[in-house]
Amino acid sequence: MADGYVMQLATMMVLTAAKLAAPLLLTALLIGFAVSLIQALTQLQDQTIAFVPKIIGVGVALIISGNWMIQTLVNFTFDSFQLLPSMLGSG
Repeated sequence: MADGYVMQLATMMVLTAAKLAAPLLLTALLIGFAVSLIQALTQLQDQTIAFVPKIIGVGVALIISGNWMIQTLVNFTFDSFQLLPSMLGSG
């Protein structure tokens, strides 16, 4: 197994993980920022207020981007299996 193939697979894994996590993390970040801004303006300082909007927002983001996320994982798996023979030295 050559080092180049391992690095290529590791790069593919990290990029795929970042692409899959981005919509959910950005949604939670934006909702958290908006709720924090509203809490600062109204001087309502309860930590549990941001919890429900974040769960709802992340759920909606998951519903919207779920198909794309599954397709990205399928493409990653297909590309990994395509790389496997050359990693093992028979390709």
